[in-house]
Amino acid sequence: MFWLTLIALAAGIGGLLQFMGPPAAHVAVTRNLTPPTSRASLAKPASQAAVRDAAGPIAAPDPALWDTAGGDEAGHLPKIAADGRTPMRVYAAGFDGRDHLPRAAILVAGIGMNRAESEAAIHALPSAVSLAISPYVDHPEDVLAAARASGHEYLIALPLEPTGYPLNDPGPRTLLTSASPEENARRLHWALSRFDGYAGATGIVGTMRGERLARMPDLMDPVLGELAARGLFYVDPREGGGAITKAWGRHIDMVVDEPDAADAIDARLAALEQRARDHGAALGLITRPTPVAVARLAAWANGITARGIALAPVSNLGLPPAEGTTEARRFRIE
Repeated sequence: MFWLTLIALAAGIGGLLQFMGPPAAHVAVTRNLTPPTSRASLAKPASQAAVRDAAGPIAAPDPALWDTAGGDEAGHLPKIAADGRTPMRVYAAGFDGRDHLPRAAILVAGIGMNRAESEAAIHALPSAVSLAISPYVDHPEDVLAAARASGHEYLIALPLEPTGYPLNDPGPRTLLTSASPEENARRLHWALSRFDGYAGATGIVGTMRGERLARMPDLMDPVLGELAARGLFYVDPREGGGAITKAWGRHIDMVVDEPDAADAIDARLAALEQRARDHGAALGLITRPTPVAVARLAAWANGITARGIALAPVSNLGLPPAEGTTEARRFRIE
């Protein structure tokens, strides 16, 4: 009787479970619960949406970043988009800095003035190398497209009055210490409207680096203020200068190709690499993409990571304006 009763009870329980069916899925129990927020699920603000962690082609010029009311002749000026995106983020080269290695950056100026040299540099150099393009380049569209396709961010070069002017003359519409603020503003707008897609500006044209105007704050601060208002950063091509006001930016640490002999360039690149180790970051300037400079730079960049240095785009090494904190923060949001 005992075993018959136990068997009957088991059969009854089995029938009841079959009738009830399988237990409800977990999602049905938790469907009304808010999932925990993770860092990966947070939407980036619009101003950060274009920041990239990996190298790749640079974004094509975006009409949302054009100020069609400004500019000179047929051009237009850059601006901060209505959604907060800035040219210095949208057109910056991608960079993955999660390894936290010391960083070295190189800005190669004079791109576009000699087409053969410029095209060779664009294709031979790593994409992390940044380029500066003169406003005097005629029909720069092909050069700009090649730079973007190869992943090089580029800057607009501004003609600023150098030491020794007028014997040293960057060219027409140079911003001058003798010009009125209104005239210099028109000249700045002309330069900024020459082409699109640049992340920032720099003050080198040829071998001239705008020393005379740049050391006069009452003349240089309006330039930097305009760049900041348009979402651009500034690279000061003078070595060891003071803090940059108004705009995000940085001074170069050394000119790499003066003198321009191969052994001298190698020595300068080695010194730049050591400075990056000592200070966490270093920025070098090459004034012209000559074959020897490009060859030595490409050889130096080959294997740089194995030597414990990350080759970074210039946009990754910028500091905030001098009015704010001077800690070594970078353009890219970590």
